[in-house]
Amino acid sequence: MAEQPLNGAFYGPSIPPPAPKGYYRRGHGRGCGCCLLSFFVKVIISLVVILGIAALVFWLIVRPRAIKFHVTDASLTRFEHTSTDNILRYNLALTVPVRNPNKRIGVYYDRIEAHAYYEGKRFSSTTLTPFYQGHKNTTVLTPTFQGQNLVIFNAKQSRTLNVEKISGVYNIEIKFRLRVRFKLGDLKFRRIKPKVNCDDLMLPLSTSNGTTTSSSVFPIKCDFDF
Repeated sequence: MAEQPLNGAFYGPSIPPPAPKGYYRRGHGRGCGCCLLSFFVKVIISLVVILGIAALVFWLIVRPRAIKFHVTDASLTRFEHTSTDNILRYNLALTVPVRNPNKRIGVYYDRIEAHAYYEGKRFSSTTLTPFYQGHKNTTVLTPTFQGQNLVIFNAKQSRTLNVEKISGVYNIEIKFRLRVRFKLGDLKFRRIKPKVNCDDLMLPLSTSNGTTTSSSVFPIKCDFDF
């Protein structure tokens, strides 16, 4: 049997209605990350401000000041170098007052090393007795360098030595290497290792009759470097 045609036009199967669109919030994760970053930045800034205020209050109350080293006297009775064996013979004594100008801070000098240099060459060292220095106190150090040592100078250094030998005045440097602790009340702070340099000490060689030539004008201030 032949199929009967459908009444009306045929347009094919029905099309289902479109699914509802979902909404995706772009940047939501990035927004949380920005919030966390902003929070941490604010915390860090707050800590810096608090520490800065605490440091300012500490400074206003304690008023810490650097330790002061001065060379007030020196006696150089021997300074001879022989080029045949490169032996330097020396006898040097210094007077070095150390001043603690702080009102509330004491200083423990756990180790004090003094080194003597000429033309950048270290020719002698000595270790001084440890001590404690109270508030606004002056302690006098008396390092002595005596003996002989092998010191090899280059041509330029040898020329400088010969010139100063004629003048009778030698440019000697003294360097202190310290291990100190600071005390504030019952608190003792960790040990630090400051350096003290006493440069360009123009020291005259004393003659056998006790006379000397011109020299540096004492006192000579030394550089204190943390």
